This record gives sequence, structure tokens and C-alpha cells, in this order.
Amino acid sequence: MPDRSASHPHTTDQAPGTLGRRHFLGASGALGAGLALGGLAGATPVSATPAGAATPANTSGAPTAPGGEPATRPLTSPVKSSDIVHLDALDLSRAIKHRQVSCTEVMQAYLDHIHEVNPHVNAIVGMQDPELSLAQARERDGQLKRGEYLGWMHGFPHAVKDLAASKGLPFTMGSPIFKDRVATDDALFVQRIKSAGAVVIGKTNTPEWGLGSQTYNPVWGTTGNAYDPTRTAGGSSGGAASALALRMLPVADGSDYMGSLRNPAAFNNVLGFRPSWGRVPFPGFIAQPVVTGPMARTAADTAALLSVMAGPDPSAALGIDEDPAVFRQSLDRDFRGTRIAWIGDWNGYLATEPEVLDLCRGSFAAFESIGCTVEEKLPDFAPEKIWSSFLTWRWWSNLNLYDFYKDPAMRKLLKPEAVWEVEHGIPLSALDITAASTARDLWYAAVMKMFETYDYILAPSAQVFPFDKETHWPHEIDGRPMDTYHRWMETVAPWSLTNLPTAGMPVGFDRRGLPTGVQLIGKDNADLAVLQLAHAYEQATRWTSKVTPSLLK
Repeated sequence: MPDRSASHPHTTDQAPGTLGRRHFLGASGALGAGLALGGLAGATPVSATPAGAATPANTSGAPTAPGGEPATRPLTSPVKSSDIVHLDALDLSRAIKHRQVSCTEVMQAYLDHIHEVNPHVNAIVGMQDPELSLAQARERDGQLKRGEYLGWMHGFPHAVKDLAASKGLPFTMGSPIFKDRVATDDALFVQRIKSAGAVVIGKTNTPEWGLGSQTYNPVWGTTGNAYDPTRTAGGSSGGAASALALRMLPVADGSDYMGSLRNPAAFNNVLGFRPSWGRVPFPGFIAQPVVTGPMARTAADTAALLSVMAGPDPSAALGIDEDPAVFRQSLDRDFRGTRIAWIGDWNGYLATEPEVLDLCRGSFAAFESIGCTVEEKLPDFAPEKIWSSFLTWRWWSNLNLYDFYKDPAMRKLLKPEAVWEVEHGIPLSALDITAASTARDLWYAAVMKMFETYDYILAPSAQVFPFDKETHWPHEIDGRPMDTYHRWMETVAPWSLTNLPTAGMPVGFDRRGLPTGVQLIGKDNADLAVLQLAHAYEQATRWTSKVTPSLLK
């Protein structure tokens, strides 16, 4: 969902050195060009070994070097240019720092790969002129020669979700109202990513205003799933997740109100991490359930990006005042004796597509292989009350669109779901908001009660598998009608309201080769502990490396 904090920097309507929207789509070969390739659309699993059946040897996470960056052990063999985009982010970082590969080579490899793959999915949009990206990569090489190492992302190509501002690049939020807007400032987390050495080459696609877990908008078009481009990548960080899975980016940023870091991670077989509220600075004095966070293909890469994005700032009065260097330490940890509560579909309350729950339960073996126990346990709280509270909070949040809504000409440019949100928000009274706040407090208390017995909570990341990308949202699940455009994603709403750290992790594929995932919820501010368990689970499953999209073959 939208990173509202990023929507305020000054903007202009022209951007020297950037490719215009139509120019970019044309240069990329247009979205539909790759869909005629037949067999490229489906997933071809490399291995279908059940989770936990074979546990690879444990490896280190992101240990801290004396200089404060993740440890940069040299790779054991030379890096071929054709292999660059397939390196995990920390491995790429080591190769760059030890000058086994130049920043220019890295940039060229990624730009070539994006040119080849992106037309099939339309994940990266609004790219700056490739020559400018290469020039900035050469600057990074010059800095390395002078001993000026900026950080673990030195020389990385990066694309920012198009709900946040990145200077000189389009800042449309997927809305025709802002189709020509270009940012003249950087959002805070973008400043931090650039300061860590990354070169921002473009934006990742998102739904209009970030509303809905399906990435389509009238500005850039629709983003396809990495494992089947005819299906949705999810949202609202759909462009980021699809680009990650297809190795078009080493890591990616995203934002999350209603599963926008977790749903696309599940749909594209990558990781999305929703940090504790305030971990990544966010302005304001009201803890709306919106956060900005990292996405990656490994837990260690996710933690490393969080170490860049996180940390206190004067702009965020309610931010978490903790040194983000904590996320640069090793993620290795012993989990013997750890207790996990499985929520599932709340005893049938949530409509769920067949196979989703089976695949999620299949993850239990991996957790058990590292010493955890998983038990079915529901919170002592009615899920209907959670949903009612969530709707009120969300209607209230989307009243920031009211100025557009009240102008009839502007209202015509808003997607129907945005109009629906505003029209339900307008009649809200102080008593309505108070009731929703009270329900949220009671729900949080119920979750804290669960944590007296359990160390973590596990729940599905989605109730459906990736659906046809021409469908705006599922109107029914397994024969049960959905009464709102986002009811099909209700599984994520309870955990958004808690603002607890939550990792979205892969759990496997259905018989059609379509992925899904689970949410791993931790205790208040226990972001590192969640990432540590995500890392251990990853060592036992290896989903992101074991099953790759057929477009990469």
C-alpha cells in the first residue's frame, strides 16, 4: 500500500536524462511482445523436493565487518559477466568491493538483462537513459579506485517503487493525475540507498495509489508474474517482486499497508519483510498500518537492505531509536525449542483456494527440521471484529485523496476502488474512529497473550494463487463471493493492524507451477529475530534458488 511519506517532495514535469513513459514502453518491446513466446510463460520447477526433506548445509548470514558493512569475503572463483545478475546481493557486493567485477560491468549486465526480460512482465518502468546509468556506474568505479567505498550497495542498480520519490525520475503513483510528474527530491529511504552506493536506474510498477494487491494502472500498464507473465504479480509491490524473481534487481524496496510486501513475495517466490512500525522512519503521530520495507531473494540480503533503510530520523517523531547496524550481524541462530502458532484459515472463516493451505502446512516440516514445533492455535478474538476495525482505519487513511475526489474532473481520473475508499471515509465520525481504535487495541492485546506461549505466529500470505492479470480482483474464492476489492487478501489485515514485524516467505508451488507463501509474525520490535528464523527456514528449503522462473532458462 502507499508509502504516503514519499508523496510530498517537490516535483517538476520534465526530467532530463529519463525515458518518457511511451518511449520506455516502446523501447522495452511493449508488454505483450513476450507473451507470444508460449513456453516461457509457465514455471518449470527445477526441484520439487518437499520442504524439509533435504536440508542444505547451514551458511552464514550477513556478518559484520570492522568497518560496519556486511563482511566482504572474496568469492572463491572469478565472476563471469553472464553470471552477474544471478548472484545474491551480498555475493555481488563482495565481488564489487574486491574488484572481481567492475560497477560498469554490473550495470551493463543488468541493463542488458532488463532489456531482454522486462518486456515480458513490465516490472521496471520509467527508466533513466541507460547511458546516464552507465556514467554513474563509471563514477562508482572511480570512487573505488580512490578508496571511496560508499557501502555494501556500492555500484548496485536499484529501482524505487513508484509510490516514492527519486530525484529526476517519474513519480506517478500509477495515477493519471501525476502521469507527467517527476521528482526533484528523494524520499528519505531513497537518500539512504543512494548514500550506500546504489545507482537508481528507474522505478518499479505499482497499482494506482498502491490500492489493491494487483499491479496495474493507466500510466504504465500491468505487471506480469515472474512465473507466468499472463498472471498477476500481486501488489502493491508487484513490480519489485517480479523484477527480483527475474534477477532484474539485486534487492528492492516496497511498502505495505495490506500485504503489499507479503502478497507479491508469495506470488513471485521471493521474500518481503514488513518491519515494525517506525523501524524505517515515517512521519506523523498516528500509527496507520503503512510501512516501508525491503524485499530480496534471501533473508541475509533482506536484512542487509533493512540496515540501510532503517534508523531514526528527526522527521519521524515516533520512530524506533535503534542502531540499524544490528541487521548487519550474522543471522545464524539455534531455534531448538521454538514454538510457532499456526493460524491457517481461522477454522474456515477465510475463503481459501484449494492447495494454498496444503502448501503452507508443508512448511511445517522445514520448521521442525531446525528444532521448532508448530501447533494450530487461534487467538481469542473474533476475526470479524478485526476486519471491521481494519476497514475503518483504511477508509480514514484514504481520506488524503479527498481533495481529488471533491473536484469532479479529478474524480473521473481516480480508480473506482479509490472512490469507494473515500466515499466510505467521508461519513466516519469520531465515535467510529474511536471504536476502531479500541478494537485494534483489544486485538493487539489478544496477540500479546498468544506470545506468552508462542515465540512466533504463522499464517498464509494469500488466499489465492496468482490469477489472470486482466482480472482486477477475484470476485469469489472457491465459490464464496468477495464483498470488497480487497476481501480476498483478508489474511494479511490482522497483522497489519498489529504493526508487528512480519516476513513473507515462499512455501512452494501448486500443480500449475504457481507459487504461494506464508507470513511469519514476531514479537514487538523483534525484527532481527524474525529475520533469523526466516534465514534458518530458508536454509532448510531454498525455494528462491531451487525453483527459478522459466524466463531465466
